[in-house]
Amino acid sequence: MTLTLTTVSCLEDNYAFIIGNPVTREAAVIDVPNAGPINAAVTGGNWRLTTVLLTHHHWDHVDGLDDLDGRDNLRVIGAKADAHRLPPLDLALSEGDSVTICDEDAVVLDVSGHTVGHIAFYFSTSGYAFTADSLMAMGCGRLFEGTPAQMWDTMQKLRKLPPQTIICSGHEYTQTNAAFAATLDPDNRALRSRIEGIKAARATGRPTVPSTLALEMETNPFLRADQPDLKTALGMQDATDTAVFTEIRTRRDNF
Repeated sequence: MTLTLTTVSCLEDNYAFIIGNPVTREAAVIDVPNAGPINAAVTGGNWRLTTVLLTHHHWDHVDGLDDLDGRDNLRVIGAKADAHRLPPLDLALSEGDSVTICDEDAVVLDVSGHTVGHIAFYFSTSGYAFTADSLMAMGCGRLFEGTPAQMWDTMQKLRKLPPQTIICSGHEYTQTNAAFAATLDPDNRALRSRIEGIKAARATGRPTVPSTLALEMETNPFLRADQPDLKTALGMQDATDTAVFTEIRTRRDNF
């Protein structure tokens, strides 16, 4: 059985995700930017929300928690390393821990970089990875707390997942990320094709997330800092992988 996946637009450019067990109708939400759209999606899907998974402490991923319908009966799960600045947790987890959500096991990954203590949840049976502001569509999160080396380690960790993994990231930044990627990698056919798809989706108001890891591997420069063709394009053939990643992140920050 595969859990269902619903992408919920929140705030100006955030996403939350609802996963549901189609047999039991139990559901969980990953991150809560604001409650209204999530409550509506839960009601509209005839789900029974039981669990909230939090990836990191930033306000635009947690502030809607207390306004969720049935808040008092919800189990809140997040990172043990981030527990001191998350809402009160019912279960605090660390990398390598496993937790059963909607009758499917999820593994916790430490994906620090955007923040220290940021986690992702990987559901291997359904093939979902909820990466929030670590690996993003065509990008990665700005390094507010972590180092380039930490985020590069995170990118390498996530790209080891199966290529068919569905990457569920936290923001609608894809169009800007794609425009930036094209400045680094203008001859990338997969990138050019993806840019056209992104334009079409946004023209009709459709989300550009989730995406597949395979597509990110072809088009996301932050996953490709060790690849010779990208190093050559940057004039950094002899640089370390971390130095190349740092350069890409710096250029994106100034884009």
